Amino acid sequence: MRFGLDEFLLGHERVRTLRVMVSTLLFWRDLSAPRAVRLRHALETLGPIFVKFGQVLSTRRDLIPADIAEELAKLQDRVPPFPAADALRILNKTYGKPVEQIFSSFTSEPVASASVAQVHLAQLPDGTDVAVKILRPGIVTVIAEDVALLDTGAILLEVLWADGKRLKPREVVAEFARHLEDELDLMREAANANQLRRNFVDSPLLLVPEVHWDYCSTGIMVMERMHGLPVSAVAQLREQGVDIPELARSGVEIFFTQVFRDGFFHADMHPGNILVAPDGRYVALDFGIMGTLTDVDKHYLARNFIAFFRRDYRRVAEVHVESGWAPPGTRVDEFETAIRAVCEPIFDKPLKEISFGKVLLRLFQTSRRFNIEIQPQLVLLQKTLLNIEGLGRDLDPDLDLWSTAKPYLERWMSEQVGWRGLVRRIGDELPFWSELLPQVPRLVQQYLERDREAELRAEIQALTRVQRRIAWLLGAIAALLAAMVIRLLLS
Repeated sequence: MRFGLDEFLLGHERVRTLRVMVSTLLFWRDLSAPRAVRLRHALETLGPIFVKFGQVLSTRRDLIPADIAEELAKLQDRVPPFPAADALRILNKTYGKPVEQIFSSFTSEPVASASVAQVHLAQLPDGTDVAVKILRPGIVTVIAEDVALLDTGAILLEVLWADGKRLKPREVVAEFARHLEDELDLMREAANANQLRRNFVDSPLLLVPEVHWDYCSTGIMVMERMHGLPVSAVAQLREQGVDIPELARSGVEIFFTQVFRDGFFHADMHPGNILVAPDGRYVALDFGIMGTLTDVDKHYLARNFIAFFRRDYRRVAEVHVESGWAPPGTRVDEFETAIRAVCEPIFDKPLKEISFGKVLLRLFQTSRRFNIEIQPQLVLLQKTLLNIEGLGRDLDPDLDLWSTAKPYLERWMSEQVGWRGLVRRIGDELPFWSELLPQVPRLVQQYLERDREAELRAEIQALTRVQRRIAWLLGAIAALLAAMVIRLLLS
């Protein structure tokens, strides 16, 4: 009401009368600002979780109007900052001494401000340029209240909506809350950054800042200052000579490398968190939300992707059943036909010609028809896929996502299940075998001795049981004979 967002619901001519009524009753509102600006202000006022929702929307120009996408893009790193005095107070309290004694220089005005934290530039005493990330004051309480609101909504979904239980909204919220909790501890974020940096050390595709651990705490993270242009500044990147189509293809490879090679991926990849270095490499920032996958999840996902890229829809259906994502009694042939009807129209088309909004809607309808359950552990991956596709669309609308990803996935599967995978697994087990082999003779001897002792005990137990049975039998015969003798004597 306050920001006039009813315009989005009452904009159709069919509800013109209702629109006039609302405008008359709420005459006091100032709606002079464009609708996109009012939407951004509403999301900023509602808090961090809603800001993140706006960030995701801003990357989906195929789903929302251009004016809204442009305005929501400001949520990526231009959320109103908290006062510099609060930042200095937090630093002084954490370090127990004035900021001047910690850094040789410190910029009080933030260079970036997001929903959970903001970043200031500084210089260490040895002259190293760093970025100092500071958690927003009181953000923990705000997040807790928002998560409680989401959980309440999830309960209502399960109770009031027929598809509620299948979509597992409470489990999805719990998964989201777990990652938000990680994001509110900057020591965990620093550890995530360190892990990602190790995974891509000497990589020709991705740069990750070095963490300065001596200056980090739960509310402060100090890392190497990175230089580059935002990935969304396509015109400026072209002026610097960056090969934009190659950059888009590299982004796809980075994503699949994180997911399938490492099972550890950056799950907040909106343009505000990604720079492009002068040498054309990506620069990753903000490691608060990282996704993880088990080997089982990676295996089933890869098989699904490869079958999909090969247009083997029957295999896609079979893998869904084998993985337990679809109920055991699912008719594979019917499921195959439904998947083909959704996916076939989008092949061989560049991103600019694909309406992912319609594809997502039809996939949702298909999953409901076949009672496919949501996998909470894959929610972050699905969110990241939306981000990646949105980035790819901005960089190179002519990008062929399928042909770019297919060779990488096929190579990965070959390394996992082919002879390369066998060699790698043997190599992983060699340290264990080297410890075990010298012990084999002793273990065999112990096993054989235990077997002999066990056999003897078993034989003794068997003899004992036989003796008991014989004793009971003899006792019964004796009692029978005694009864016969007594009867004869009495007769």
